[in-house]
Amino acid sequence: MPTQDDVLGFFDTLSNWGRWGDDDELGTLNHITDDVRLAAARAVRHGRSVSCAWEVAVPKDMERSTTTCPCAADMPGAENMPVAAFHADRRWGFSSERLGITFHGNTITHIDSPCHIYWDGTMYNGRSHSLVDAAAGSAWAAVTAAANGITTRGVLLDIAGVRDVPWLEPGEGVFPDDLEEAERRQGVRVRSGDAVLLRTGYGRARHEAGEAGGFTQAGWHASCLPWLHEREVALIGADTPQEVQPSGYEDVLMPVHAVSLVAMGLWMLDNCDLEACATTAAELGQWDFHLAVAPVRFAGTSGSPVNPIATF
Repeated sequence: MPTQDDVLGFFDTLSNWGRWGDDDELGTLNHITDDVRLAAARAVRHGRSVSCAWEVAVPKDMERSTTTCPCAADMPGAENMPVAAFHADRRWGFSSERLGITFHGNTITHIDSPCHIYWDGTMYNGRSHSLVDAAAGSAWAAVTAAANGITTRGVLLDIAGVRDVPWLEPGEGVFPDDLEEAERRQGVRVRSGDAVLLRTGYGRARHEAGEAGGFTQAGWHASCLPWLHEREVALIGADTPQEVQPSGYEDVLMPVHAVSLVAMGLWMLDNCDLEACATTAAELGQWDFHLAVAPVRFAGTSGSPVNPIATF
């Protein structure tokens, strides 16, 4: 078990600052090479795809205003439309939406880019928090750094299955021994460039309870950080907001978020729904798959809602 001093030391010992150049904003996504993507394509052996995201609820998780117009030619302002056919075609109508959403938190499936977290006022690769402007957003390591998408091999590690429980209880941490036992049982090994998705079983609990819980949760323990660094993992996800809470460290509230995003540049998928993925993996006897994550290109933002797709 690392002490608090050990965890604080991770900011230096696990740092990727300068590893891919002083101007690098991709962090661990650099581990996803062309060869890694080709290998990920070879993980598709059955052609079955499943979503790893929760549906965004209305109105609980999203403010939504819908406009519906059964006949577009009758809408206000139609007389000013420059297209003549717009006035003549009286058979078509439409609906459209205006959405408002706060995706960070513990309910919506989303990706965190490195600019999401600061440590001592500093972001990944030594950039100052002052690069984040209230009006324009972040000029450094925003989600648009991953504009070309994240395509790699995904590996699901079912820790609830390893421990033979329906789900881990809130406050239970996942440790490196759990990860390696899951590899052994599932016949898979995490390798460079992989995305590792951690199943605590919380998705099952959330489905049965019908709502997300509070701040206390199961998840990655900080002791997993050196393991993730050594294996050169490109992306981590979990069916919780990532890390065990309470963290066990009085002065480090969220060590997995802080060390991953600030020191390692390790991108994160929060609040995945991994139940369909786990069921499919168990049915097919295949715990690796092609994973595709396409963040929305919101300029200057620290993340994006996403719908990760696992294809077996």
